[in-house]
Amino acid sequence: MPKRSDIQSILILGAGPIVIGQACEFDYSGAQACKALRAEGYRVVLVNSNPATIMTDPETADATYIEPVTWRIVERVIARERPDALLPTMGGQTALNCALDLAKHGVLERYGVELIGASREAIDKAEDRELFKQAMTRIGLASARSAIAHSLEEARQVQAGIGYPVIIRPSFTLAGSGGGIAYNEDEFLEICKRGLEASPTRELLIEESLIGWKEFEMEVVRDRKDNCIIVCAIENLDPMGVHTGDSITVAPAQTLTDKEYQIMRNASIAVLREIGVDTGGSNVQFAINPADGRMIVIEMNPRVSRSSALASKATGFPIAKIAAKLAVGYTLDELKN
Repeated sequence: MPKRSDIQSILILGAGPIVIGQACEFDYSGAQACKALRAEGYRVVLVNSNPATIMTDPETADATYIEPVTWRIVERVIARERPDALLPTMGGQTALNCALDLAKHGVLERYGVELIGASREAIDKAEDRELFKQAMTRIGLASARSAIAHSLEEARQVQAGIGYPVIIRPSFTLAGSGGGIAYNEDEFLEICKRGLEASPTRELLIEESLIGWKEFEMEVVRDRKDNCIIVCAIENLDPMGVHTGDSITVAPAQTLTDKEYQIMRNASIAVLREIGVDTGGSNVQFAINPADGRMIVIEMNPRVSRSSALASKATGFPIAKIAAKLAVGYTLDELKN
């Protein structure tokens, strides 16, 4: 399937300032995407607030705006540049949240800008903890025992049914910021207050603790014809309890049996299909209990992640470059690495 000719100009959102949890790996993916799309003849407009990146170099994009990655600022850029499409999957959580805000406030519809790489529905389904859990249940995959809370009172009720220790995860935050593990009521209330403030939707996922379980990730790429490839399986040497972005990781996975790998492979592809990521790369995370082999899905990122940068370097497969080309209509069989 040839590249799309109905779009000429594409807006790419960067990851914003370097903070703990997101830094040069999103610069790597954004710069790759800009180069790949310009090579295909598209006009690329970039918004990123960090001037100390490769992607903001003058030759990377056709037009570069060193501005905050917030929906109001990006709306002004859209009004001026009038791009045909927006690619939000190269700038981490910051870019995804900004794209969702643009959609919610009617900006994309008002200026006729199409979301490519990931639809609003797919982003919502993957990032909203409750919707994601329901989606996993529909396809027969287990997830940690958990429930959603929107207030301290609701959080207390959920915790009573699960017991201690519990993990608190705010929705729509990067690298689990605002969340944590609580072993008693004081810690629980403190983390819940912090998490409710950190989540833009004031939503918390309270779930059973998986500390000590083995953690694995699958880097999956899918095209619009439903061709899927597993770029690689990544194993976290640190057990659950250390965030995957901070953990020492090894590619390929070292301690998976072939049967476990095949189960995980099939589950990863099923997750992408259910969430609705039609084009591009995604990262699916699993936990396995070493005591009894129970496997659960932790989460998935419908975007290029920190692990994607590692997978690209470890395998020589440029995930961000390929994902950008898939977003404009190519299929995997047409793209040579």
